[in-house]
Order: sequence, then C-alpha cells, then structure tokens
Amino acid sequence: MTVMLSCNNVRMDYPTKSVFSDLSLGVNTGDRIGIVGSNGDGKSTLLNILSRRVAPTDGDVVYNGTSTVGVLSQSDDFNDDDTVDSQLGASGQAYTWKADRNARTIVNTLLRDVSLDATIGTLSGGQRRRLDLARLLIGDWDILMLDEPTNHLDIGAINWLAQHLKTRWHEGEGALLVVTHDRWFLDEVCQSMWEVHDGEVEPFEGGYSAYIMQRVERERLRQQALTKRKNELRKELAWLSRGAQARRSKPKFHVEAAQKLIADEPPVRNSIELKQMATARLGKQVVDLQDVCMTRGGKTLFEDVTWSIGPGDRIGILGENGVGKSTLLQIIQGKLKPTWGHVKIGKTVKFGALTQNLDELKDIQDDVVREVCKRYNSYYVVDGKKTSPVQLLQRLGFSSDQLNARVKDLSGGQRRRMQFLFTLFDEPNVLILDEPGNDMDTDMLSVMEDLLDSWPGTLILVSHDRYMLERVCDMEYAIIGTHVRSCPGGVDEYLRLLEEETAHPVPKQPAKQSTTPTAERNKELKANGKLTSGEAYELRKKVASAQRKVNTQEKRVAKAQQALADADPFDFAKLEELQKNIDAEKARQEKLEDEWLELEEKLEEGTE
Repeated sequence: MTVMLSCNNVRMDYPTKSVFSDLSLGVNTGDRIGIVGSNGDGKSTLLNILSRRVAPTDGDVVYNGTSTVGVLSQSDDFNDDDTVDSQLGASGQAYTWKADRNARTIVNTLLRDVSLDATIGTLSGGQRRRLDLARLLIGDWDILMLDEPTNHLDIGAINWLAQHLKTRWHEGEGALLVVTHDRWFLDEVCQSMWEVHDGEVEPFEGGYSAYIMQRVERERLRQQALTKRKNELRKELAWLSRGAQARRSKPKFHVEAAQKLIADEPPVRNSIELKQMATARLGKQVVDLQDVCMTRGGKTLFEDVTWSIGPGDRIGILGENGVGKSTLLQIIQGKLKPTWGHVKIGKTVKFGALTQNLDELKDIQDDVVREVCKRYNSYYVVDGKKTSPVQLLQRLGFSSDQLNARVKDLSGGQRRRMQFLFTLFDEPNVLILDEPGNDMDTDMLSVMEDLLDSWPGTLILVSHDRYMLERVCDMEYAIIGTHVRSCPGGVDEYLRLLEEETAHPVPKQPAKQSTTPTAERNKELKANGKLTSGEAYELRKKVASAQRKVNTQEKRVAKAQQALADADPFDFAKLEELQKNIDAEKARQEKLEDEWLELEEKLEEGTE
C-alpha cells in the first residue's frame, strides 16, 4: 500500500465561512472512497483542494511524484465552437482514442445519442455532462476524483459506470474519490466513506450500508441528544437489512451486528394498512389505461399499453433517458390525450405532481417561507403525531433563518424540498413524483423516504436513484422499446431486459396515421399466438391478484414465526404445534408463488 496523496493541517476559509480547519487526510493505492455530507458542508471544496484546483488558506497537499489525477467537476470548460471528437481527442493520450477498444466502449455507451461531428454549443446540458465524463474516463489516471458523476445518467448508464469503475484497476491499484447522492452507487463502488461535517472529515469503513450502521452505533455510544435523527437512521438501516434482494444477497456489513441494532425497529411501512387506507380514500378505481398508443413527431413512443393502477399501489417507472417516462406521467394524469386508446380516471382521484422544474413556486417567489406555510392546514398527522408545516420543513433541514427568507432567496435544493412538502400539503390521493431527489443530500433523501413511508395513497415514482426506487416502491414497471412491462424482479430484471433489448433490438415501426380498429388488431395478435389487449388486461388483473395473495401469505408466515418466538421454550408440545403451522403456511406461500410466477410467465410470453 502506497500513499498516493496526502493533505496536512489544511485550513480553508471563505470571507463568510470557515470550511475546514486543521484537516489531515491520506489516499492510498486501492482506496475506493465515497464522500457524503449535507449540502454546503464542503464536499466539492474538499475535492477541489485535493485536486489542487483550489489552494487552501493554510496547509499542504502533497502528491506521490508519479501519480496522475483526473477530475470530473460539476461544470465543464468546453469551448462551444469545438467538436465532440476534438474534445475526446484532448484527453492527453499519445494514441487516438478510436484505436482503443475500451475507449470506444466508453464513448459508445455514454454518447450513443451524440454525433462526433457535433459542436459543443449544440449539445444539451446532459450531453455536455456525459461528454465530460467520457473524456475523463478514456484517459489513463492513477487517481480519479468524480463530483456527482451520475447526474444526467439513467439507471442503465449508472449501472454500467459502477461496473466500469469496479474493474478499471486491478485490486490494490489506482484510487477513486467520488462525491454523489446516489446511495446504491456508493454501496456498489466504494469500500470506505468520508463524511464531511462541521469542518472535519470523519472516516468510515465499508460502503454506504456500513456507514449507516456505524453512524447509528457511534451515536448510540456517544448518547447524543439528536434522538430524532438517530431514529431516522435506524429506520433506514432496518430497510437496508430487511429490504431488497440485491442487498440480502451481497451484504456490505455484518448482518448479525446490524440485527442487534434494529431488533426493536418495526418494518419501514405496513403495506396492507396503507392499502386499506388508500382504498378508503380512492375507492377501487384509480387509473385504467386501455389499448393506449402514443406517437409524436413520426415516432411511436408506446403501443397497446393496457395497465390498471390501483389504490395504494407504490409504483416505480424505469426507462432510459428520452423513452417517454414524463409523457407517460402526463397521459396517466389526463393532461395529454393518447393518439388512440382510452384512459379512465377514478371519480375520487386527486393528483399531486412534483415535476422536475420549479414552476409550481413561481407565484410565491417574493413570499416569506413561514408566511406561505400559514396558507395550509395548521397540522398534519405524520407517524401518528400532529405536526405543523413549519415543523415538517425543519425536519427537511430548514433553519430559522431559512424559514424567514423569501422563496426566491433559497437554494435550488431548499426550494426542491419545499416544493415536495407543499405537494403533500395539498393532500392528494395519487402522488406523482418525477425525479424528486434532485439537489438533495443523502440525509434529506432519507427524510423524504421516511415521510413517504406513511403516506396513504397511490404513489408513482420516476427516478434514476435506484436506492430510492427500491426503498419506496413495491413494484416496478419499465418502458422497453414501445411497451410498458412489469418487472417483478425490480431493477435487476429491468437491466436484464434492457440488455436483451440492446442485443436484439426490435425494428421501430413508423407512426400509424390512423387508428386501427381494436378487433382487427386482436385478429392479428391471435394469428401470431399473442394475447389480445382484452386478454392481456384480464391476465394482468390475475397477476396483480396473485401478487396480493403472496404478500398476504408472507404476513401470515411472519405471524406464525412470531408466535413461535413468543411461545414458552419449555412447552414442547406447543412448540411442535406452532412449527407445523409454520410449515403449512410456508407450503401455502410456495404454492401461491408458483401460481403467481406461472401467470407472470404466461403474460410475458403473450405480450412480448
């Protein structure tokens, strides 16, 4: 292990704020470090100091004489008149990037929608960002420092980037420092964490999951007074330990130690209870899409989409950039009429939508935050307790000064958090969130997810944040080609389907000029051995019903297991009886799962 760079007794002062004082750190060969902390605490400043882009007020940053450093900042230094190809060739390499297979893979993956002859000035903000990342990755660096590398990447590209960084160097070689709010990415790529807070950098062993566990343990040992924050962290840790299959199959921290910490922590949400509450608010019908097709600009976005969204459903929508996720959300809300097909919205539905822009706040730009809060209810019930709008804003990190500031004077992240809460304050029963985690740090994301856990209604989430999708949603659907497909296996299944689609693409059909009668289309489908739209609709209802039965049976198994745990350990006859009951409930569960999988396979075969 060799020290690649170190900073010694570094102090960093700005005219209005001292960021670091007496900071000493080292980066060794083989380090894969994730950097987290609240917005404004100095994560980007730390990278700028370590990369020597900014000189500290005092102290030294020392490199190993042979180390080369590549840096991805949050803004680029491109000249608008330069071409994409010329910038890719400016990576400082002696060879042309086109002659290197790995470099070609990087460019083809990140810039598949960008012409190499295009000038920089014609690119969108997301395309410029991906060009900057590609330009960096095709270079040969000993140390990579990445500031928010997942911005403007979809889930497929984020997954690719994680695998690239994991295999870029041999074990024990190179070094990676990454600032990101993408918690799945941190867990997948990083082997240690630095938390930036209160002018210091606190190290943690392991990825994001291990970091959360250690924060809980350290706070318990220190017996700090920040009880509320600790409980939120414990709740997130409980989800990490009990949650998505991907985390159970590849743990990043000691499970037994984690289980002791969360022994008295209940599940993050009671899905059955929330569904009952949602049904009471919404009735049985929420939104039904029947044979929906959508064309725009001569391109078919969706075809033959039949989808029933029910009360209490918590749905994540997956898809690459530009496939039409936002368009689908508009169709679901009735804001956009499909080219053909029908959208039926329940009579009691009240939509609440959080969009990617901040247009909803335009009318209150000059108003004081605290005064705006008075226009809503005096309190809302959260986790069984009455909580005022001001208290909820404070829970999302608002200080007294920020509560007394005008909306236009808040940062983008603060306005994003306020926009999210104001959407909830309107008390919708169908909540649609389009990339709600933009501009939020990991702690604020955790608080947002905590609030959503107790929200009783139908939730539809579009996000490239894999962690948030797995944490908040109970089911995922993906836009693959021109179809909306169920992904019972979650994000992993989506990535597999996406890989298959990329390897064997289905030729895109030109937009239809007129509506083909449903009966005629059904005859064509029958001839091809495929399900008609009506048959697919009925089968989807059966799949949803089977899935609900499986969920209910899982609760029964858990209840039977709890009864065994609570029984007298010396009452052997009772223990034997309870164990037989567990075995019977598990057998029923396996049967229901088999039925569900059979229906799912039938649906997939009939709609492919």
